[in-house]
Amino acid sequence: MRIVTLPAPDDVDAWRDAARALAAADVPPDDIVWQVGDTAGDLFATAATPQPLPDPVGPALKVPRAFLDLMRNAALSSDPERFALLYAMLHRLRREPKLAEDHADPLVRRIEGLAKNVRRDIHKMRAFLRFREVDDDGGPRFVAWWEPDHHIVRANAAFFVNRFASMRWSILTPEVSLHWDGTALAEGPGATKADAPDGDPTEEVWKTYYASIFNPARVKVGAMLKEMPRKYWKNMPETALVPELLAKAQARESGMIEKARTDIGGNLAGAWGALREEATGCTRCHLHRHATQTVFGEGPVDAALMFVGEQPGDQEDLAGHPFVGPAGQVFDRALAAAGIDRATTYVTNAVKHFKFEARGKRRIHAKPDAGEIEACRWWIEQERMLLRPKVTVALGATAARSLFGKAMTIGRERGRALVLPEGGEAWITVHPSYLLRLPDEAAREAEYAKFVDDLKAAKAAAG
Repeated sequence: MRIVTLPAPDDVDAWRDAARALAAADVPPDDIVWQVGDTAGDLFATAATPQPLPDPVGPALKVPRAFLDLMRNAALSSDPERFALLYAMLHRLRREPKLAEDHADPLVRRIEGLAKNVRRDIHKMRAFLRFREVDDDGGPRFVAWWEPDHHIVRANAAFFVNRFASMRWSILTPEVSLHWDGTALAEGPGATKADAPDGDPTEEVWKTYYASIFNPARVKVGAMLKEMPRKYWKNMPETALVPELLAKAQARESGMIEKARTDIGGNLAGAWGALREEATGCTRCHLHRHATQTVFGEGPVDAALMFVGEQPGDQEDLAGHPFVGPAGQVFDRALAAAGIDRATTYVTNAVKHFKFEARGKRRIHAKPDAGEIEACRWWIEQERMLLRPKVTVALGATAARSLFGKAMTIGRERGRALVLPEGGEAWITVHPSYLLRLPDEAAREAEYAKFVDDLKAAKAAAG
């Protein structure tokens, strides 16, 4: 067994040179222990014997460009097995030249995962690193602290040199520090967060400006957390303001709605109309790009009974009204059987835009995902805050998730009163479209009768 010692954890060139020589000599992957400096990369490294690299034999080893691109990123991973995995793939490439194109191969998939994580880490550093100004002997210097997940600092140096060529700056990380004086880049030992400044006067000005331009309607918290996880917030002064700014905005919205309810003469219908008008321009998720229009809720604003469906279908999208297609016809028939006048109820959907897959000229319904449901919850919350229905009925799993903010099991929760997180009573039942999908007529009739019973129970609860 051989030990191959690399000078640094991000020394891709050293790994490449060693790997080429070993692969050309057909040294099996299991006969090699890769380590960085004195740190063993394998439990059995102490039993390995250092040996010189074999002399090149025959023509130079040629590998596909796809592997080289993959290697440059994956080799920067913090995974201690990265070098062994890359060499295993390189060794196989001699006999399987198209291996890099086989994305189903477990080894290739794992290495692609390493490379993907490294690319994401590089992007995060470029997007969220923040410099703070300090004074040193040479004048102003801008210093930033960063804690990368992978060995990306040196690989990212050229980006910051090009981006901030005229600045004197330092980037401090636990592994290595970079220092740019406007002419040359120098490296230093790793640092601690205490070595970096906490803030500067410019930062306070920026926070004041950010608070003044903050628009809560454009903040999608779920998407924001996905793109910028909370662990990066500490590097960005403005993010500390977001929770407070959102809370203040929501408080203002609630106050406006409450005022509409309590003003002399009350203008609840006007408040609902303004909310509906605002929803017509909703861009909280991507579904608005393909749908014909927003399909908002309909019904009296003093309704005691609110029904929440999944999303508009093809006919609803074209008509601009909820529950007018085949499922709506089943819904209307069941309401009549339960003794409920639809004109006295408020009917809406968890998601306000039609999600579909195009198949020729047809638009086939596609189920909204958790992110789309969460993006649209704001509208449901505002509708319920305005109407304050005595009972809200969730028609299907998507509606239930929208109301409760989590996945709900219809079979377990059906047929009983539930308390909503923000107050109020809710009942969960199936969506009318479920009845249309049942192939057996007897089962369809039985489920329809059960659906009518659910509606009757909700009516009784609403008084």
